[in-house]
Amino acid sequence: MIELEYWQLLFFPLFFGLGWAAARIDIRHLVRESRALPRSYFRGLNFLLNEQPDRAIEAFVEAVKVDPETVELHFTLGSLFRRRGETERAIRMHQSLIERENLPQELKIQALSELGQDYLKAGLLDRAEEIFDKLRDSPGAEDAKRNLLAIYQLEKDWAKAIAIATELPDFASQKEIAEYHCELAAAEMIRARPEVALEHLKSAIERNRKCVRASLLQGDIAAQRENPEEAIACWLRIEQQDPVYLALAAKRLLEAFRKLARREEGLLLLRGYLERYPSLDLLDVVFQLVLEAQGAQAAYGLVRDELRRNPTLLGFDKLIEAQLLISPPEYRADLDLSKSIVQSYTRRLARYRCDSCGFKARQFYWRCPACGGWETYSPKRSEEFDLIS
Repeated sequence: MIELEYWQLLFFPLFFGLGWAAARIDIRHLVRESRALPRSYFRGLNFLLNEQPDRAIEAFVEAVKVDPETVELHFTLGSLFRRRGETERAIRMHQSLIERENLPQELKIQALSELGQDYLKAGLLDRAEEIFDKLRDSPGAEDAKRNLLAIYQLEKDWAKAIAIATELPDFASQKEIAEYHCELAAAEMIRARPEVALEHLKSAIERNRKCVRASLLQGDIAAQRENPEEAIACWLRIEQQDPVYLALAAKRLLEAFRKLARREEGLLLLRGYLERYPSLDLLDVVFQLVLEAQGAQAAYGLVRDELRRNPTLLGFDKLIEAQLLISPPEYRADLDLSKSIVQSYTRRLARYRCDSCGFKARQFYWRCPACGGWETYSPKRSEEFDLIS
């Protein structure tokens, strides 16, 4: 049990009295401030709480007219304008704050940041970049750099994106930086500068050893140089990096083995992939290879066995296609009818889907066009995900 001296007890009323007095002072200060605010300000807050942003803006506009010096209200109103897509009004609101001579430095920095957001929302990327570049050495540097990274990605300025991303280790992942290098490599390949492209791909692998895209592009460069052996070696690495992406390399591998006159070896390899990592895209490639090497009956057997292991409507469509190749002419009309009915549904299924936002597309993307996520598209068409879930 704690023992207290009598003299210590004498201080309790004093401490209590000081605390009570401080509370009274704070309450009086708040009451004075609240009385100084126009009624329209509180109406605006009430509309916001009731999720009526349009009426809230009307009330705040009225409050600003009554008391133009209410800085925080200017920030609130500018943010509401931007959220509603009224970027011109948001820009004017924040510009008026910046032009105030007596505005404290920290509020001027906040106003500049908000103005940059306005320009970004309006699509005025050059103006937004200029503002956020000024803020790189300010107390708001972290947010400024994040916004600059977003701008560089929109502008596809991957060199600047790499530079700014290295300053944001807690925000930009090594996987994303590796993708920036791959974007630069792809651009250099279009310019017929393979050596420069390979340097970027080397940097991508250094950033992220599991960068499948870098391996794919390295193989593509080797194939363009008529070196199918090296191309195959690059594409074979994908199984260790992430086997789900083997579907993207399947056609490439098929062409490389054809050039080397090693079709049987390629067929054995791809059939093994199909067995271990089932995929509709892999099935398409293996089906074509079996059809060329072993004939229609063997191709039909392949699809039938795969459909038993992994029943999908897209797989059934492929089975009808295979059956058309081996059926007598008198049955082909009915099979054609069946195929057309099935295809009317499979056209809606043959989509790739973003793991992050769910956006679906006919083609595969390394970066989702909807949410901007990198490597969020798994190279499997949507029906496979629907079955898994």
